[in-house]
Amino acid sequence: MNFTSMIHKRWAQQTQVCVGLDPFPERFPAGMTDIFEFNRAIIDATASLACCFKPQFAHYAAIGAEAALKDTIKHIKANYPDVPVILDSKRGDIGSTATMYAKEAFEQYGADAVTINPYMGSDTVLPFTEFENKGVVILCRTSNPSAAEFQNQLIDGEPLYIHVARKAQTEWNKNGNVSLVVGATAPEEMADIRAAAPDLPFLVPGIGVQGGDLAGTLRNGSFKNGNGLMINSSRGILYASNGPDFAEAAYKETLKLKDAINSLC
Repeated sequence: MNFTSMIHKRWAQQTQVCVGLDPFPERFPAGMTDIFEFNRAIIDATASLACCFKPQFAHYAAIGAEAALKDTIKHIKANYPDVPVILDSKRGDIGSTATMYAKEAFEQYGADAVTINPYMGSDTVLPFTEFENKGVVILCRTSNPSAAEFQNQLIDGEPLYIHVARKAQTEWNKNGNVSLVVGATAPEEMADIRAAAPDLPFLVPGIGVQGGDLAGTLRNGSFKNGNGLMINSSRGILYASNGPDFAEAAYKETLKLKDAINSLC
């Protein structure tokens, strides 16, 4: 089963919540210092509600916690094999280096999908998509405040993000394993991207701390059946409590987001 099939199976369980695993050890409950221990508690509490998990690579690499990242993904694979893992590393290079980055995500860490930056064109994307059973989640229209500086620039009368979406839908998706990153902070752009890429799952950052529009996201980004999205929440779930009830609080926040999404579908 490839990544796209796994996501469709999770959607059938009435969840479009992506749980981001971005550790800030200084925000852990008092007395807890082990990243894997923290992640394991969050995963065990939220796996039944999640369509996927998304560890952010830099949060581990910056503090020398790559072993904790590997252990985190191994724990998900061993205990919740139907919940896919997106390694959020936003790689972007060409040729043999791109292939090595793909192997890093898929073979070294065991992720089901990886985020990539397509700025260097097809040479960046295709080495990743050649891993047929793995997912490639391409930055398209991101949620950060300065995203429009480049992504909204017009090429042949259309924004750059539309060109990315169209290529992702067609020539880059030969193996049916491509998704797009489309931020919730730009719901109107999301409608245009959905028109250009009607079949692709969207990974949606920007809900919660960044102030993204959940209703607009679902209205403009969903498939006709109401699915189609992986709506990410990281800090809002992970740090719902910094007390001993942190895992229970994470469960409650995940359920709250899941129910909010389903109520609007």
